[in-house]
Amino acid sequence: MVQKISVAALACLLAIAASGTNGQTYPTRALRIIDPYPAGGQGDILARIIAPKVSESVGQPVVVENRPGLAGNIGAEVAASSPPDGYTLFMGTTVALGPSRSLYSKLPYDAIRDFAPVTRVGAGAYVLVVHPSLPVQSVKELVALAKARPGQLNYASAGGAGSGSHLSSELFRLRAGIDLTHVPYKGGPPAVVAVVSGETALGIMTVLAALGQINTGRMRALGVTSQERMSLLPNVPTIAEAGFPGFEVTPVAGLFVPARTPKDIIARLNTEVRKALDMSDVRERFAAQGVVAGGSTPEELGAILAAEVEKWAKVIKAAGIRLD
Repeated sequence: MVQKISVAALACLLAIAASGTNGQTYPTRALRIIDPYPAGGQGDILARIIAPKVSESVGQPVVVENRPGLAGNIGAEVAASSPPDGYTLFMGTTVALGPSRSLYSKLPYDAIRDFAPVTRVGAGAYVLVVHPSLPVQSVKELVALAKARPGQLNYASAGGAGSGSHLSSELFRLRAGIDLTHVPYKGGPPAVVAVVSGETALGIMTVLAALGQINTGRMRALGVTSQERMSLLPNVPTIAEAGFPGFEVTPVAGLFVPARTPKDIIARLNTEVRKALDMSDVRERFAAQGVVAGGSTPEELGAILAAEVEKWAKVIKAAGIRLD
């Protein structure tokens, strides 16, 4: 006797079978990691450290593809609109994806809706630096000087309006209750030059971009934005311990895939990337970039991003920033 099966039950069985097939056969061809900034940037470097490790593990090439432009939005759009099949990953940071919802009203993608988190990759920090001629030795002294000279101190942002450097500086300005003048630059190197030359009095930028000039005394580091001191700058206090408890900006790099990517594929990617992040040589190379390597579950990365969306929405509104 032939037993009948309903259309709904058959569809369910087919879906289960397809899901299992994805996990068993994936990947069968090359994967790509889209980095939304030019080659040589920190996200690009991190992706290129991870890629060969994952490639060796899964037995397929993993290619890093740079798609720069519009403050990272071109690369993000390309990644978000790619097929949700696990072959396109996106190297995103919480200080770029988190504020995007509030900075732009007409973006062709949504950081929460159009991406599925895979794993946290690592966390870095920014450093607050001043020109050596500025008569301040601490964050508190800088704030006192800025209050005595409202609007007269210029700060450089690496990456221009809406960048992590800019938003971190605005958060510091709001928290300290001071008036600073923003001077945008296209990237880390020109922002560093601006502070070293005295074109601007101060700036908040990545530790890696500023480290060489700090070590030679051409810039003075007053504080780092992370929750804890950094191994590359062990004698520089956090801004929180320098007089502003609770102040923290920790750029978290993470890997994402297009929304609706099958969960078993996300789980496979999570396993492979975290395996790479646990390797001692990967951790050492990340540390040289001022980044602490460390994976997470997809849910943990999703929670981090959601918190960043909420945090930066408040900062952007209070600072009156809009980039449309």
